[in-house]
Amino acid sequence: MVKIITLTFYQIQYADRVACRVDLAQFSCKSSCYAFAMGEHRVHDTSDEQRTRNFVRAMLDDIKALEIMIEQDLIERDRRRVGVEQEMYIVDAEGYPAPLSDQLLERLADDRFTTELARFNLEANLDPEPIGGDFLRTMEQGLDEVLEQAQTSANAVGAQIVLTGILPTLQDKHVTHANLTPELRYHCLNDTCMAAHGDKFTLVIDGVDHLESSHDCAVIEGASTSFQFHLQVAPEEAGALYNLAQLITAPLLAVAANAPVLLNRRVWHETRVALFERTFEYRSTPELTRHVPTRVGFGETWVRDSAIEIFRENAMRHHVIMVSDALEDPFELLNEGRIPDLGALSLHNGTVWRWNRLCYGITEGKPHLRIENRALPAGPTIVDEVANAALFYGLMQSFGTDAAKVPQRIAFEDARLNLFSSAQHGLDARLTWLDGQRLSARDLLLHQLIPAARDGLEVLQVPGSDIDYYLGIIEARTSSGRTGAQWLLDSLENVSMEARESLCRGAVKIMRDRQGCAIPVHDWELVVPDNGADAMPDKKKVSDVMTTNLFTVRPEDLLDLAASTMEWRHVRHVPVESTTGELVGLLSTRELLDLHSGKAETAGEPIAVSTVMRRDPLTISPDAPLQQAFTRMLESDTGCLLVVARGQLLGIVTERDLLEVAVTLIGND
Repeated sequence: MVKIITLTFYQIQYADRVACRVDLAQFSCKSSCYAFAMGEHRVHDTSDEQRTRNFVRAMLDDIKALEIMIEQDLIERDRRRVGVEQEMYIVDAEGYPAPLSDQLLERLADDRFTTELARFNLEANLDPEPIGGDFLRTMEQGLDEVLEQAQTSANAVGAQIVLTGILPTLQDKHVTHANLTPELRYHCLNDTCMAAHGDKFTLVIDGVDHLESSHDCAVIEGASTSFQFHLQVAPEEAGALYNLAQLITAPLLAVAANAPVLLNRRVWHETRVALFERTFEYRSTPELTRHVPTRVGFGETWVRDSAIEIFRENAMRHHVIMVSDALEDPFELLNEGRIPDLGALSLHNGTVWRWNRLCYGITEGKPHLRIENRALPAGPTIVDEVANAALFYGLMQSFGTDAAKVPQRIAFEDARLNLFSSAQHGLDARLTWLDGQRLSARDLLLHQLIPAARDGLEVLQVPGSDIDYYLGIIEARTSSGRTGAQWLLDSLENVSMEARESLCRGAVKIMRDRQGCAIPVHDWELVVPDNGADAMPDKKKVSDVMTTNLFTVRPEDLLDLAASTMEWRHVRHVPVESTTGELVGLLSTRELLDLHSGKAETAGEPIAVSTVMRRDPLTISPDAPLQQAFTRMLESDTGCLLVVARGQLLGIVTERDLLEVAVTLIGND
């Protein structure tokens, strides 16, 4: 998911909306893939102009200091390490998000775990390891360990852990300000996001279904959880390898896609890409007109000469949104023969969310550069994730010697469009590849990339059995087309909108049960829809039986239109909404009968719906138990309940809906 990555390493504790104290000295390199040891700092928003100017000055000094360090050969070059970050969902027994991260972290007491933007997310960071040999098995074992730890802590508070790109049971009620993690960095992030959007922003994504939803905070971004790779690189190769990482991200995403459902809508195969970029769209209208690069995205061009270009671009293009004080003088430290932490540069770099990010850090006293790939989703199983990692590291090794030629062999815009095509269509995406090749992501992987990754892993002296195992998973997944995204989409095929939530709960339970087992997603059976036959009424909710495919009218509409709608669609109830979507009434056959019998006043003129509609219809929450729905229905003389949450009409429950439930339960009994 999105993170201010440098601060994630720091484990900042929320103090207030202005500043917080950060004690970094207590953390070793185990607190992340590559952690920094910086002493004590304060992190602030940008309301103090002088402090902000001082921070920008420090950031520019850090960039110059990094140039000097590269020129003086101070950056580590003789070792390559890898590391990963595992993000995860915390869910309740029914598979819905559970905002319990603070309780889990208190029980875990392990500095490898940290918070995320939403209180129903958690992150674990594995220790960096040398690349090569049995590093993939070591990675799998480390992920198994942190997953087991997180599960144990979650179970202790009645929750569970799920690995997935977007939790398919997520609902609007879960992405509210109450579920924003109470730390300053997240409040700064949320405030910056909302300052750009106003009081609310509308998220619109067109995919298999049309998704349009409004939000008053940035917690919706917490829907996105990822599995992030790090690769330490030498400074002279950093730019070329960064370009290579950019190039291969699209086919990686196509075969790893695992986020097709958001807010009960089928969207892209990897909806995280659209969600992330559209939630954190900070550009002003003039900046959009001038095509200023987005703060979240693929970047603007290939790196031409040096990796320093990326840090310079971040400083030139993107305003700081968070600052710290007590910053070091990097030149003074270099003169003393010490290594600067480049805290201002790292902090700002962590607030520009490229799908591939170049990072600076210090491990065991030595400064390094590393590439962080942030595009791939979490889950659905650990073995699937490690297989994705095998493909990434194998390709980086195999194509690394020719990486400098990438800008001459493919246009940057083609590589960028490849990413969006893969996010939208998965393995069916049509990609533009090196030297003008046009082929599907599936064919590219099967005939070029998987064999190349095999060669790369062999160079890294990965055991043949490990190569066969992990790349065998990628090959089988590609051949079958059964990614995590396709598994869920196939399960949802021909399932009504009303039944989706129940099926998604079943999908989450399968994810939870399978994520730690050595059964990759391409071998999973499809989710079988739950017909509710074994469900007790006290465990079912209104949302399980409500109808969401509604026909509504407005108060000013012609009554004949409403009556015709009811006749054509064979319905007895039509909700009445204002132009802003507010529920203002209900029109039912009872009102039409009253009108026909003369009980309603008419003047021979065309009649508006507002003159006849019932203005106080009975409503109920989607989370209300069915027992409450039965009780409320007995109070209704219209034979329906309108399902409303946060002022919005979500659905309708009729007498027939409850009768069908009753018949099922009686027959089951």
